Amino acid sequence: MTEGTIVKWHKKEGDPISPGDMLCDIQTDKAVITFDIEEEGILAKILKAENSKNVKIGSMIAVMVEEGEDWQNAEIPESSESSSEASTSSEPSSAPSAGEPTARIRMSPAARKMMEEYNISSPQTVPATGPHGMVNKGDVLKYIQTQHLTKIDLRKAAQVPPSPQKSTPTTPSTPTSSPVTRVPPSITVSPEGGYQDIETTNMRRVIAKRLTESKTMIPHSYVSIECKVDAAMKLRKKFIASGTKISMNDIIVKAAGYSLQRVQKVNSHWSGDSIQIQPTVDISVAVATDSGLITPIVRNAAELSLSQISSTTKALAVKARDGKLQPQEFQGGSFTISNLGMFGIGEFSAIINPPQTAVLAVGTSVLKPSAEGKPCSYLTVKMSYDSRAIDETEASQFLEKFQQVMENPSLLMV
Repeated sequence: MTEGTIVKWHKKEGDPISPGDMLCDIQTDKAVITFDIEEEGILAKILKAENSKNVKIGSMIAVMVEEGEDWQNAEIPESSESSSEASTSSEPSSAPSAGEPTARIRMSPAARKMMEEYNISSPQTVPATGPHGMVNKGDVLKYIQTQHLTKIDLRKAAQVPPSPQKSTPTTPSTPTSSPVTRVPPSITVSPEGGYQDIETTNMRRVIAKRLTESKTMIPHSYVSIECKVDAAMKLRKKFIASGTKISMNDIIVKAAGYSLQRVQKVNSHWSGDSIQIQPTVDISVAVATDSGLITPIVRNAAELSLSQISSTTKALAVKARDGKLQPQEFQGGSFTISNLGMFGIGEFSAIINPPQTAVLAVGTSVLKPSAEGKPCSYLTVKMSYDSRAIDETEASQFLEKFQQVMENPSLLMV
């Protein structure tokens, strides 16, 4: 993620804020995430209004002050790109003392107040555990307790008045331009009426970037196989008759999990110059949304029953289309399945989703004569694999196992 959209503010200017409060909703590349605040104070200024688009990571989105301060006249620091996340800034900020480095240290209002009370003049001495280097109240408390045990007599320190500090607006080390770029209209029709400009979503821009990188940097190889799926279709009908609705895709996910357990090289990530075999089978299932394609993950798919896979994929698909997936629900995964069979696509090639090393493209089933001359339903699957991590033999072994279990789905019930 490099930029996002402020979808909604849950607080307004002048509202008190406590740790754990929901501050705003941010649309990331893949989902809408709630920004929870970790500090206490007053929300003085909102710098990025609702529906602000293309807000860069590190942009200042709001200003907080301590409770009791004049929040209506709070000074607005200049925007800084030095942080690695969208952030709130406390105001005022302390000017660095002589000899201190001039790099900007991000602190919460409560942390700054406590540092003044205990005469901690250099924020660089406090180990920060907040998001991307922010010093919060807990960090200062831990530092005080540690120093009390080793160096500082807190009773004496408490008698020392806080050192006078001049309040100055925070300035970035390097001047930067405004982080919010001009957003074109969603659809622009040319005067001649020959075309339309349609603004792409953050998700589609990220998809385009990642797929380009994948196809450019990963040596894709391909192998395909036909599976006779009459037995799998009968199994599905049996489940439905018993009151449990499952889809062919659920059987495919289960069959892939079964096969990945037995050909573990395919259940891997490529990292640097090494292959990382994943400890669990976590299958990413491609879901189409209005914003683009997203791949929520069925965790530990090999150990789930068909009914559990069905309920999990349905719940994830609903959350994906509503934009409510949490990061842990779509980040990671050890293998991907992309199924276009419901659209009547017979066969296609999918692009690998790095750092994964393989993706399975599933087409529709077609009726044609078997070797015995009887009409049977056949399904074609094609696997794209990273030839740096997987060789032809391992790819073939995976598809052989997949075909075996699709044609004998009773193996999935063991």
